[in-house]
Amino acid sequence: MLARFIRTHLISAVNVMDAVLSRLDRVNPQLNAVFQIDTDTARAQAVEADQALSRAEPVGPLHGVPITIKDSLDTKGRITTWGTVGKKSSVPSKDSTVVSRLRGAGAIILGKSNTPELTLSGITDNDVYGRTNNPYDLKRTPAGSSGGAAAIIAAGGSALDLGSDTGGSIRMPSHFCGIAGIKPTSGRVPRTGHAISYQAGALDAFTQIGPMARSVEDLILTLPIIQGPDGRDPAIVPVPLADPYDVSIKSLRIAYYTDNGIKSASQETSKTVKDAAALFSEHGASVVEARPHGATSAATLWRELYLADGGDWIRQLLRSAGTTKMSSALDWMKEAKSKSLAEFSRALSQWGMYRSDMLGFMDDYDLILCPVSATTATAHDDPEGPDFSYTFTHNLTGWPAATVRCDSSDHGLPIGVQLVARPWRDDIVLAAAQYIETNLGGWKSPPI
Repeated sequence: MLARFIRTHLISAVNVMDAVLSRLDRVNPQLNAVFQIDTDTARAQAVEADQALSRAEPVGPLHGVPITIKDSLDTKGRITTWGTVGKKSSVPSKDSTVVSRLRGAGAIILGKSNTPELTLSGITDNDVYGRTNNPYDLKRTPAGSSGGAAAIIAAGGSALDLGSDTGGSIRMPSHFCGIAGIKPTSGRVPRTGHAISYQAGALDAFTQIGPMARSVEDLILTLPIIQGPDGRDPAIVPVPLADPYDVSIKSLRIAYYTDNGIKSASQETSKTVKDAAALFSEHGASVVEARPHGATSAATLWRELYLADGGDWIRQLLRSAGTTKMSSALDWMKEAKSKSLAEFSRALSQWGMYRSDMLGFMDDYDLILCPVSATTATAHDDPEGPDFSYTFTHNLTGWPAATVRCDSSDHGLPIGVQLVARPWRDDIVLAAAQYIETNLGGWKSPPI
């Protein structure tokens, strides 16, 4: 939206930049969400953006838009820590592929948004920058690993960020902070220059990079910019991205559920999912209550695969970063024990069968509608932390999954839903998310 306003001279890039920097200055001390802020360069680039428009030069789709970048993505000339102390002074010599593409589209980078160590935690806290807070309640977490991105976008201190999602790290922070985000189909967006790149071997398909913003419209604008092969990430496939605006909502066949057999959704969350299902039904879509066959086993299988080597691949990544002590945010994997080759082989076989079963389930449906998490944002001191059992499922499948805010809890906390489609049908989840946003409200300004 800002890009359109700037491009059509309804507002100048400088005015937008000044407003965002002012907001950032106000909210970031409370959130602890963004670092490596270069105010002078950002303002200078905004001036250049306005001058280019005055000269009627060709401009990109994000011309003059101020954004932040998750600190797990390399940014040329700006410290990129990956949330680990070994890289606290590391300055990359080149941008990650997706950052380069955003710059090429005209976006202006304000700073780096906080992430847990190597992105491998459900809360956003690390030994470099510390803990990030939720803008709707500073005593609660924005989740992780894209928590800094979600918090600052929700609070109005950034128009856009790129999250990464290995187990729910785009969707959970988007849910906790009331914004929109999409984990694209596995193989659509290159991970070159990301903390977890394309070197994860058998688990390569788990991690995806996708846009996060206050509106679904901005996701629809950004995903085509960052997608497609880069000649480096070997898993990326040149599959065209269909237009979400061509999707017929009333023709969709939708399965919804509010209990994955692991943790039942809260009453508020369950009502929100059912309200979204009713909305689709009222518009003419076919909506039935049905749960995918393997939903109850997905979280266990994800953990078995991810820590099959006892977490050695994570320790190797830490060593390559120069970090000698693992942060407390990674306590969840410290007791992991290596599987035998036979055990790992069986887990891989189960993964293949699970993906096949899920495709079979989708013979009858175009879209799955379900919770992102069983609850709203959890407190910093909650010993259980965020529940990722609803999100792990679609890192296993590699399918596109979007999150959009639908409602608020009695305490004013955002409640989002998760929308999932078959592989390469990112257009369907974006269309459905935009339909929900239009009819049920979407993002609402936090009290901060």
